[in-house]
Amino acid sequence: MTLNEAENKLITKLNEYPFWDKFKETSGELGTEVYLVGGFIRDVLIERERPFTEMDFMVIGDGPEFAKLLSEKLGIEQINIFKTYGTAHFRYNSLNLEFVGARRESYSRESRNPVVEKGTFEDDIKRRDFTINTLAASVSGKDFGKITDYFNGLEDLDKKIIKTPLDPAITFSDDPLRIMRAIRFAAQLGFTIDDKTKEGIIENRKRLEIITQERITDEFLKIMSAPKPSVGLKLMFETGVLEVVFPEIANLAGVDQRKDFHHKDVFFHTCDVVDNVARVSDNLWLRIAALLHDVAKPATKRFVEGTGWTFHGHEELGARMVKPIFKKMKFPLTYAPYVENLVRLHLRPIALVSETVTDSAIRRLIVKAGDDLDDLITLCRADITSKNMKKVARYLNNYNIVMQKVQDVREKDKLRAFQSPVRGDEIMEICGLKPSRKVGIVKSKIEEAILEGKIENNYEAAKAYLLDIKDELCGEEDSR
Repeated sequence: MTLNEAENKLITKLNEYPFWDKFKETSGELGTEVYLVGGFIRDVLIERERPFTEMDFMVIGDGPEFAKLLSEKLGIEQINIFKTYGTAHFRYNSLNLEFVGARRESYSRESRNPVVEKGTFEDDIKRRDFTINTLAASVSGKDFGKITDYFNGLEDLDKKIIKTPLDPAITFSDDPLRIMRAIRFAAQLGFTIDDKTKEGIIENRKRLEIITQERITDEFLKIMSAPKPSVGLKLMFETGVLEVVFPEIANLAGVDQRKDFHHKDVFFHTCDVVDNVARVSDNLWLRIAALLHDVAKPATKRFVEGTGWTFHGHEELGARMVKPIFKKMKFPLTYAPYVENLVRLHLRPIALVSETVTDSAIRRLIVKAGDDLDDLITLCRADITSKNMKKVARYLNNYNIVMQKVQDVREKDKLRAFQSPVRGDEIMEICGLKPSRKVGIVKSKIEEAILEGKIENNYEAAKAYLLDIKDELCGEEDSR
């Protein structure tokens, strides 16, 4: 793409927004130059399909002062100003607009927080993370839409390359979070990290230890939200970043398993499972469940003569590992039970394929999976990573069989929201009990009878069963 083509494409997009006259007016009053920089330009030029929700501006002068006057002209009442960093921010309709005065930065080895000083246009462009983010377009004068490209960012956009504008060893040492950002952009955009930049990542990967977990996790979750998360996961593994950031996943590499069902290596199998989920679902936490579904295999690996490597109990141990991992990674704990449930149950459906499986076993799966059943089956289907298409077809058909059985039982029992038809207050009245653990035991016995198919799932059958077992249960209580 030539510079002229890029400018025409950008101007066409910018003309969709109504506020540029106010930019020019404000710039003229303050005697400043203003440039649109970074991701907005990049994404317009590569025609990235995503909503444009933010614009970043570099002001040659006082960024907050410019933002304050502009906000007044646009009728914006609320503006956030951060004097320490020389930045300001406000919303205009659906856009987040951020302004920063041109600056230069210097870093100490012990911290990623820079010492900030006023700088020139060139100082500011040099401090940016990657060449594809160094493009700057004038928005304040007669050169509206003219792009300045100091570091061949247009060429790197065309070549789909992630490269630092300065020596990558310095770039990543100064701000190690850029390591995660490089990998994130590669995953999101489908770009390649150039060799020298990758070497800088490898050299500085342990510098990530000075970054807060929240900021690392934010980048990691963006990698997991990418169209093909394995691009980022494999880059993290190849550069040693995964071992620093998420050792539980890095430890899956080199763990052999039976070849007839899965990929030989658990890490690469896991990458395939995550991608399989990503192809059919944008649910981030279902992708995280895919990432963690085999996390306990290294700890449960045993060799059985005649069988090979086995991982008995890895689903239960893996489920118990979920919450500690969530705490360490600072994932939202509200999603931990969901992921834990999927990890614990991911082997259960395939065991229910046999014609001899009872309705009771299907009921137990429905109750245990609850509202997560459809996501569980999605995960189970994604877990099939064999390269043998006949085997894949057979395994997928097995899950069709299971889901048909589930549907049959659901229709018969209407168990999607299963609970005892007899409520706690009635149990207390019939059994002469006060509120206590015993009420729950009685209720569980009724539910168990329904699950086992001893009685129908309706009020009349459940009450009759309660009356039948009432004396037996009361006798148990008395004998204690």
